[in-house]
Amino acid sequence: MTSSIKIIDEKLLSDNWYILKKYTFEYQRKDGKIETQSREVYDRGNGATILLYNSQKKTVILTRQFRIPTYVNGNKDGMLIETCAGLLDQDEPEIAIKRETEEETGYRISEVEKVFEAYMSPGSVTEILYFFIAEYSQEDVANEGGGVEDEEIDVLELPFEQAINMVKTGEIKDGKTIMLLQYLQLHKNF
Repeated sequence: MTSSIKIIDEKLLSDNWYILKKYTFEYQRKDGKIETQSREVYDRGNGATILLYNSQKKTVILTRQFRIPTYVNGNKDGMLIETCAGLLDQDEPEIAIKRETEEETGYRISEVEKVFEAYMSPGSVTEILYFFIAEYSQEDVANEGGGVEDEEIDVLELPFEQAINMVKTGEIKDGKTIMLLQYLQLHKNF
């Protein structure tokens, strides 16, 4: 099905952190009727995420950091366990995720495997997230990780089965992390 979209108005609401705009548009429905709608759209750029795994030890590397949106939505301490991730910052996804991996986890990974890409919140956010996995070993440690500038990131090495159980118990609630853990479970015989 092809629909007809016509942007009528684009209004900048905020550019304080990233870009928040309100779009008013005409949308042609399947029955041919033209409807006018308005939506707010948040553009923070595209990003990438990676799950590091060690197939011999059956472990994964995750991070833990404070996330204010989770805190204001009921996460008591605001800490979130998640896969390493970051914005592309004008780089290709593979280059960006290698940079983020070293900054956040301390592991310098030379080979990454792109497994898929997805819109994570398409009702209001423009971001496409590129998903990667990579094998790691102790020889790949370049520094202690922890992030840069105002980031304060804990690096966690967890048994894969424990990470899966943490999804079941609600200790891991991050969508991208759950998706990559399940990918690993399905495709890498963990």
